[in-house]
Amino acid sequence: MEEGGRRGVSSFSSLRAYGRALAQTPKRLARRAGSVSTTFEEMNRARARSGSDMRRTLKWLDLVGLGLGGMVGAGVFVTTGRAARVLAGPAVVLSYAVAGLCALLSAFCYTEFAVDMPVAGGAFSYLRVTFGEFAAFITGANLVMEYVLSNAAVSRSFTAYLGAAIGISTTERLRITISGLPHGFNQLDLLAVVVVLIISLCICYSTKESSVLNMVLTALHLGFIFFIILLGFWRGDWKNMVEPSNPKSPGGFFPYGVGGVFNGAAMVYLSYIGYDAVSTMAEEVRNPATDIPIGVSGSVVAVTILYCLMAVSMSKLVPYDAIDVEAPFSAAFRGSKQWGWVSNVVGVGAGFGILTSLMVSMLGQARYLCVIGRSNVVPARFAKVHPKTGTPVNASAFLGLLTAVIALFTELDVLLNLVSIGTLFVFYMVANAVVYRRYVSVGTTNPWPTATFLISFSLTSLIFTFLWQFVAPGKVKVLMLCACTVVAVVILQMFHYFVQQTRKPEFWGVPLMPWVPAISIFLNIFLLGSLDGPSYIRFGFFSALAVLAYVLYSVHSSFDAEEDGRLHKNGDVSIRSGEADNESLKV
Repeated sequence: MEEGGRRGVSSFSSLRAYGRALAQTPKRLARRAGSVSTTFEEMNRARARSGSDMRRTLKWLDLVGLGLGGMVGAGVFVTTGRAARVLAGPAVVLSYAVAGLCALLSAFCYTEFAVDMPVAGGAFSYLRVTFGEFAAFITGANLVMEYVLSNAAVSRSFTAYLGAAIGISTTERLRITISGLPHGFNQLDLLAVVVVLIISLCICYSTKESSVLNMVLTALHLGFIFFIILLGFWRGDWKNMVEPSNPKSPGGFFPYGVGGVFNGAAMVYLSYIGYDAVSTMAEEVRNPATDIPIGVSGSVVAVTILYCLMAVSMSKLVPYDAIDVEAPFSAAFRGSKQWGWVSNVVGVGAGFGILTSLMVSMLGQARYLCVIGRSNVVPARFAKVHPKTGTPVNASAFLGLLTAVIALFTELDVLLNLVSIGTLFVFYMVANAVVYRRYVSVGTTNPWPTATFLISFSLTSLIFTFLWQFVAPGKVKVLMLCACTVVAVVILQMFHYFVQQTRKPEFWGVPLMPWVPAISIFLNIFLLGSLDGPSYIRFGFFSALAVLAYVLYSVHSSFDAEEDGRLHKNGDVSIRSGEADNESLKV
């Protein structure tokens, strides 16, 4: 037992106890930050800390419905207009294709973990069993931030589309402007708060009933989606794909160049927040081995096709430089005597989509926080599952209130880039984790060959991204990019040839290992490089707060739990990991 610590005495029982805990912070960090959990721990002991079990009521159709509902509403009806207007132009359709490919590769990585370890923790649990507690906590903090901010953004867009549907000004009638607050935080949106709170009550009541409600709303929403697609292809004009409304604006299909496609892809990546929420439902799926691969990957493919068709439809209807960034599809028909009614119909359809997106995302964020609570790095009360509803009520209520507060004040443009960078960071980490877990067996395999590969491949991808962003166009740039590509392929092939996998998934695994996760790593880094500087400043600030929270609270809380026997000892992992993983495959 560590000096200064006593079994059963909390680090937070008094100011003196907390002071002693802070004095031992370096030793506790060394002991807990790299502490790796096991599949057995996550599937059994950690899950038991929630008290009651979540109910296994979901099938693959529920997961596909949740995936569709979670992604479609947030994507097309929030980010398409802004990405087309200021970043990609009509080529936003290619932005969606690039982002969809990146999401599908990441979805494969999520699926392997979710099938092998069907718990509610998603990326937090995946990284906790791979890279340890600290990496999992930083990722978990970014995940929760990502969900809360995206849900706040989507709930505010619901107000904008409601205004479009009933033909009134959102700013003047549905929001309250406070002159004393800074721009971007001075328009209060009470309707968004009401919507968030009602959905919070629904998801606290029952997961299965929430899924049924989502299926109904998603079916209605998809009807509106196909209506918009058909109307856009029928009434739109192909010349809008290459001609702007203002002759002074850049013309052509690529008005902002090829780089604009990738900048747009980074922004519309917000559209794919949702499939990872499906992976958090793994603990409530009846047959994870077959239902999760269909639910996660199938929904990503279907949504990507829908997004691309919607983007073409919008680009045919309105020149890119005339798109309304707040409500692009409703505004496309505004002012037309013959088709003005369509603006109201689109607003209603978007409302259904936004509600389903909110419901799925809020289901996911609560389950992330629930499992983070099981690890004792946040208060354990968030881990509790209500015995009657089988849902994480505490986590759902807390995050619902937090989302409502942010939605009340914060404008959409303040939220979007910060959410994208958090999403890309988490997907990048999961892609690294699936490679590491396949090639490294804790306690029996030398981790350095795999770690060296992941670091060197990431650095090569980062250099490629810097060259793409900052070197002037020309032959020199092309040669440097080609050289980087050759180096990356050589690194990847050498790793594939010389390092053998130590672990084969029993039920479902990422195909073409390590090529698929490596491409996902590259695409996530590349899209991260497309974001603006202020996004990184905000992301760095939030990550620094997460590190501070870990140092001041989380490491001491998890240390106390280890001393009390509520968490495994770090030294036990190497002894039990192989046995535990084998046992988990039988679940």
